[in-house]
Amino acid sequence: LYVTGFVSGLFEGCIAVVYPDHLEVLSSALEEESARKGGHEISVFKTKEEGEKILKEKLKGLSKIGINADELTHASYLKLEKASQAEFVDVSQAIQKARLIKDVDEIQRIKKACNIISEVADDVPDLVREGMSELELSAELNYLMQKKGASRPAFRTVVCFGKNASEPHHSSGGTKLRRGDFVLLDMGAEYERYVSDITRTYVFGEASPEQEKMYETVLESQKIALDMLRDGIEARPVHSSVKEFLDSRYKGRFIHGLGHSIGLTVHDGGRMAIDSDLVLKKGMVFTVEPSVFNDKIGVFR
Repeated sequence: LYVTGFVSGLFEGCIAVVYPDHLEVLSSALEEESARKGGHEISVFKTKEEGEKILKEKLKGLSKIGINADELTHASYLKLEKASQAEFVDVSQAIQKARLIKDVDEIQRIKKACNIISEVADDVPDLVREGMSELELSAELNYLMQKKGASRPAFRTVVCFGKNASEPHHSSGGTKLRRGDFVLLDMGAEYERYVSDITRTYVFGEASPEQEKMYETVLESQKIALDMLRDGIEARPVHSSVKEFLDSRYKGRFIHGLGHSIGLTVHDGGRMAIDSDLVLKKGMVFTVEPSVFNDKIGVFR
């Protein structure tokens, strides 16, 4: 998807062959209509055997072939081995590095995905009602994001009520909403293959003094990170500065990395964390999501 720019089609069993100066797509007859929208050179096969024959012809005479091993199944690798005696080299890290820097078109798609999910978040107070289940709200959110222009949710929408919010990767279920509960939402929208990812925490009813304190602390920590972000800064000290601040208020309650890159996938290859060696560059797109986990009352993110 990254090299072809296709916005529709599944392309199972299909192959993109990337040369220094052009791109070819080996497409099944099932995906031909979608493939021809990309403006690339297309070879169409009707059967598995015909596809293997075309692939072998395309790879004839090549001595070295780069493969995206991070996304390649073992079965697909065996298919390539059968088609060519060339040396296969894993170029997935190079692809990942290239994908970290977004071009103008990619950024516009991500912005659209972000705007959609932000609008959904703004509508949440009108959606929640006492006694509804986490799954009910999740369904409402998924419907609303598609109504606002998303092709689908970027990932499984996570809704957490009450103490469930303290579980980092809670699976939404039948828990009912009660007055005073946290309502934590982790959700994203996909737009033309590119995604957004936001977390929002609400209080259903009137917030307690401790909930207000947690909210203000997390908001302040996020501002610390945003003020540090610029071209050329290392990711690790951004994370460390936020962790140091949160530990001064809620020791040991910030338990994950500060953020991750987004693009074609929700975790797009880069991280802001204690073990990150990444240098941030113009054109990278990252989440900034500090949090305070409290297993007694929930979490603010």
